[in-house]
Amino acid sequence: MNAAATQKSPTGWTIAQWQAAYRDGAQPEALLAGFAAAPASPADNAWIRRVDRAGLDEQLDGLRLLLAAAGGDLSRLPLYGVPFAIKDNIDAAGWPTTAACPEFAYTPDEDATVVRRLRAAGAILVGKTNLDQFATGLVGTRSPHGAVANTFNPAYVSGGSSSGSASVVARGMAAFSLGTDTAGSGRVPAGFNNIVGLKPTKGWLSTAGVVPACRTLDCVSIFALTVDDAERVALVASSFDERDPYSRPMPPGACLPWPKAPRLAIPASLEFFGDAQAAAVFDDAVRALRADGARVEAIDFAPFNELAALLYQGPWVAERFAAVEALWKEQPDAINPVVRGIVEQAANYSALDAFKAEYRRAELTRRIHQALEGFDALVVPTSPSIYTIAQLQADPVTLNSRLGVYTNFANLADLSALAVPAGMRADGLPSGITLIGLAWQDRALAQFGKRWQARRGLPLGATGEPLPPVAADNAPPADTVRVAVVGAHLTGMPLNHQLTSRYAAFVEKTSTAGDYRLYALANTTPPKPGLVKSDSGAPIEVELWDVPVTAFGAFVAEIPAPLGIGTLELADGRLVKGFICEPRGLEGARDITAFGGWRAYLASLNATPR
Repeated sequence: MNAAATQKSPTGWTIAQWQAAYRDGAQPEALLAGFAAAPASPADNAWIRRVDRAGLDEQLDGLRLLLAAAGGDLSRLPLYGVPFAIKDNIDAAGWPTTAACPEFAYTPDEDATVVRRLRAAGAILVGKTNLDQFATGLVGTRSPHGAVANTFNPAYVSGGSSSGSASVVARGMAAFSLGTDTAGSGRVPAGFNNIVGLKPTKGWLSTAGVVPACRTLDCVSIFALTVDDAERVALVASSFDERDPYSRPMPPGACLPWPKAPRLAIPASLEFFGDAQAAAVFDDAVRALRADGARVEAIDFAPFNELAALLYQGPWVAERFAAVEALWKEQPDAINPVVRGIVEQAANYSALDAFKAEYRRAELTRRIHQALEGFDALVVPTSPSIYTIAQLQADPVTLNSRLGVYTNFANLADLSALAVPAGMRADGLPSGITLIGLAWQDRALAQFGKRWQARRGLPLGATGEPLPPVAADNAPPADTVRVAVVGAHLTGMPLNHQLTSRYAAFVEKTSTAGDYRLYALANTTPPKPGLVKSDSGAPIEVELWDVPVTAFGAFVAEIPAPLGIGTLELADGRLVKGFICEPRGLEGARDITAFGGWRAYLASLNATPR
């Protein structure tokens, strides 16, 4: 084990740091021992239940069996020995599920699908976390276990409903956690605690084994210290699940890569309810986006606002009532008074009201999708403001509703979202922005979010730790084909538009292996080169582009003979698809291998006196 792993506490480690420690010889028994709650440990109301020594030992026994089944290959267990927590409305076999209501408690025999997938990848469950009861709220104050305090200033709210899940990650007590998000519960707590909150496309992560809030809208969300970690967890946890009637597979080619200079929308009219500090952080974030090369344009936010209001001022409260109806009939006083007041509004709506609201939801969703057409994402403040616990207790409904201005519409409109830290307010509290895309843009949001987080350089959560370097990922994104271009498709060349118009993303400039020859073909318009593998040759400059699978066929169809797409070997040994030339095309061609690439050859022509 290296010196860094022995000297640094595992509290606040990223997944990559956990993996590095295990590769260097650390043992889970040693690194995870401190995550078991001592019998007399002081109360921390971010937790509802923590793993004890016996429960940890049982999981470690299972981890040894997983590693043996993997032939000792740690790479086959991407979350090997990584500690995580789950919101206490998500099932874990043998752990009571309470949804922050002790009278509702039951003990499931099996894990929720997402928990099962994480444990199968080697993750270790270290506790279940506090929440706004029945996941109803954005504040973290509606729990019999008490209000979960903000990790930067305990006088302020942590955000909810996934309050405990955000708190334990922000303090480094779990590498990641699961929350749920119906109206913003996976995003607001992330913004209030300087962490990442990934709200996936509805149906990407199964909700089987999750106590519903609104079943048609619910998403399992992910909290992490870094965007990289949140994406890693999502890729492990996601799957089509027949147990969940709302589960759906990601369509092939649905996630289009963003251009180098993305086009981002922001609301034309922003509401901060008089909070100048929150407004200042968002203004700074917009300036940073523009400085990084993004095109930022304002759009009409009216349909978003109207749809957001429908969630709590419409018949969707009846869905929340459906989840607690049995308990309400038998023990109404067991339900938090604020939560009970919300769900009891179900009596105000008829079946006719529900259909009318659904029609309006569909109309507004269409308008929202049209407003976002041509944009890569919408950027909003994660929350317009933040309040103290005392303020929320004095006015629990109005202030809570304000916090959902930039979140409530997302699931109603079938959008994906990623909340990321943006900076610190003048009062020392964190503030965040949220990137919102159409359905299935989760990975594109994550790729941009990783770059954003690296550029901002903020400490991780409330740990004070810096963002560690993220290893370069040379693999092409899912649903893309990596293509090497050598001539007229290079950046700035006449046919580059055939790539950019199909949302292909530039990856890097590199070169082929040393056994290729390059020819300037005769009688081609625009002029084109031909690349041929040979017994002798030289490295030839190429560009790599990731082309969406759904656009690859149309791209190839535009390639004229004698050119075609084959497999090229790069200088570092990678194999990618790329332009090749049939031997018949070399008739009358000029060997330009010595120039090392098409650009250098064209430059030589321009430099030749005439």
